[in-house]
Amino acid sequence: MIINIENLRLRTVVGIFEWEKNIKQDVVINIEIEFDGTKAIESDDIEHTIDYKSITKKIIAEVEEKEYNLIERIAGDVVRIIMEDERVEAASVRIDKPGALRFADSVSVIHTESR
Repeated sequence: MIINIENLRLRTVVGIFEWEKNIKQDVVINIEIEFDGTKAIESDDIEHTIDYKSITKKIIAEVEEKEYNLIERIAGDVVRIIMEDERVEAASVRIDKPGALRFADSVSVIHTESR
């Protein structure tokens, strides 16, 4: 089973230039979490699924409180938080930095890990 969290919009300090280190910028996070949902289907009980609200709260706290040079680091931090739940089989995270390039809507990285 796959849980998708789409377009989680956060603000954080991210960038390598001095002016970027003094302001918060938007990042958009898309997450895909793979797990065995068989028990959740049978039981209809939250204890048998991935608590995406709890994971999202941890991601928000981490990303908005830290400062980053690279969106790659944000992707690594987000995947690490997701993989803390032992039931997660795989996670894929896309981090977009809107407006990072003059003639592009966004620049993004995708980071994937699996057990």
